[in-house]
Amino acid sequence: MKLLCYKARQAASVATMLVLLAACGKEKLPIFGQREVVGTDTVYHTIAPFQFTDQDGAPVTNATFKDQIYVADFFFTSCRTICPIMKTQMLRVYQATAEMPDVKILSHTIDPEYDTVALLHDFAERLGVTSNRWHFVTGEKDSIYKIAQTSYFATAMEDKSEPDGFIHSGAFLLIDKKQRIRGKYDGTKEPDVNRLIADIKKLRREDE
Repeated sequence: MKLLCYKARQAASVATMLVLLAACGKEKLPIFGQREVVGTDTVYHTIAPFQFTDQDGAPVTNATFKDQIYVADFFFTSCRTICPIMKTQMLRVYQATAEMPDVKILSHTIDPEYDTVALLHDFAERLGVTSNRWHFVTGEKDSIYKIAQTSYFATAMEDKSEPDGFIHSGAFLLIDKKQRIRGKYDGTKEPDVNRLIADIKKLRREDE
């Protein structure tokens, strides 16, 4: 009798653990930024409208990412400090999402005067990536800086006191299909990028 009770308690414990694990698996990622209650709805911060040009000379706008999840960052090709580490880590994201057609990457140059379309094309080719999954974009400098600071809450600006003349965030930003920020990660740290890859999978499950 005692053995039966023990086994019953074991089964109950396992069942409870499975329920808790299932609940954890369904836990949603946070939504970043200010929110406003309008009537019975909550309106969240979203990425402002933008129009840039990618490494193939094609226009890239918010519509490019319609019904897509994407990861955004800010860099410049001549950067000698954190950018090489960031691109190595973003390449891991690119490879990890190879079988996820609804996941893209958007990298903004913060040095558009130097980083021409042709140079961005060469940069992408050296990384071995394609523009249908990873867009390297250039555009008006003020527009890039503004969207970095006001939409993505990221640092991007000229600073002549810096070794390369610019200062920028090393953050990777996870954007959902409604163009809301769902995660912020240090793009120079492998554990943070591992968490980003896991969160991309979690975010995709929210739509299932």
